[in-house]
Amino acid sequence: MSELNCPCGRGIYTHCCEPLHRGQRDAESAEQLMRSRYSAFAKHEIDYIVSTTASGQQSHLDIAAIRDWAMSNQWLKLEVIQHLPRLDKTHAQVEFKAHYQHVDQVHVHHETSNFVFINRQWYFLDPTTDQTVTMKQPCICGSGKKFKQCCARFL
Repeated sequence: MSELNCPCGRGIYTHCCEPLHRGQRDAESAEQLMRSRYSAFAKHEIDYIVSTTASGQQSHLDIAAIRDWAMSNQWLKLEVIQHLPRLDKTHAQVEFKAHYQHVDQVHVHHETSNFVFINRQWYFLDPTTDQTVTMKQPCICGSGKKFKQCCARFL
């Protein structure tokens, strides 16, 4: 892949995902956020990966592991299988396959990710964070709703 091409497969990096990585614009959809996060792994933009995760989960991320995962792989291709833009008023879902090479072996990471739209921005809901969440506490996304009324069914 040319250095000019965006890792997400949607165009030239400087016009595609780089403006999102630099904070010059926000993702317009959950799919665009997911694509920009894939590109962030490929470009080692770890701060972007952290900042686009739901606010209540950011302090629970293993940033060293994220950095190691991003840097130890060669990111080959992103394949979006399905984008469900309206699971409800604020949630969306994207199914994708991330193709990458680790050492001499090619792998495919197949995932269905959930996203939440809060304060006019999309955020990734990370199901792997090591945190205890109760149904009656404020939601981890920062919506102000109780967890059980907001993101609970998506995590």
